[in-house]
Amino acid sequence: MTSVDTNACYMAIVQLTKEAGKLVRERIWNKKTVQTKSCEVDLVTETDQQVERLLIEGLSSSFPDHKFIGEESTAEGLKCELTDAPTWIIDPVDGTMNFVHGYPNVCISVALWVNKVAEIGIIYNPVLEQFFSAQKGKGAFLNGNQIHASSETELSKSLMIMEFGTSRDPNKMKVVMENMQMLVPLVHGTRSSGSAALNMAMVAMGAADAYFEYGIHAWDIAAGDLIVREAGGVVMDPAGGPLDLMSRRMLCAGTDQLAEKLTATVKQLYLERD
Repeated sequence: MTSVDTNACYMAIVQLTKEAGKLVRERIWNKKTVQTKSCEVDLVTETDQQVERLLIEGLSSSFPDHKFIGEESTAEGLKCELTDAPTWIIDPVDGTMNFVHGYPNVCISVALWVNKVAEIGIIYNPVLEQFFSAQKGKGAFLNGNQIHASSETELSKSLMIMEFGTSRDPNKMKVVMENMQMLVPLVHGTRSSGSAALNMAMVAMGAADAYFEYGIHAWDIAAGDLIVREAGGVVMDPAGGPLDLMSRRMLCAGTDQLAEKLTATVKQLYLERD
């Protein structure tokens, strides 16, 4: 088993994330250079790329033996592989579509996984100054104050988060629409923020009761996984069973009971793994 000084790692990534956040905050309402990746709604800007470089270069200088999974380096062809080695999983700007439009629901999401287990999770919205953080076994926090997931167990009283995501694949869109049509009459309300990481943070702080999505990637949920669980919530596969970080499927909720009711209700979709 690999051993890591997680306190040193935590101090380093907090400093780097706040430094990177300045780039996002300074540029969100400026003109941007925008490119598409897999389709016309899957976007990348120069800020995504610069934030990822800043984080990887900063972490590499302190922890030269650590590995990385980054959204933009994966998009450029690097293999997405999670091993037992200490691995930083980075989404430099989660909510790039929001960032492009100047909608302030954007964040930097960074997690450290060791032996395929989450040890550190950070989700930072530098525009609204929301800094969510967790270390394994130490609780989850928003701006230094401990947060707790909802205790709701009933679908009818739940605020549910659902997303269309950055894909227009017809089969995926069909399942998303069917689930939306089925769930809207059953739940208290639905929300869609455009950022998977911040959606998970909302579940962690009890502002939403549950969230599930198909088509997300490891970097979207690697930090949120720990933050939700350290806040007392549950993260799992949407069909039940443990979360597979590379499966591109995730469900989180404040309680096991609510999660189980969702898994029994939603239509499933299985996609190509990361």
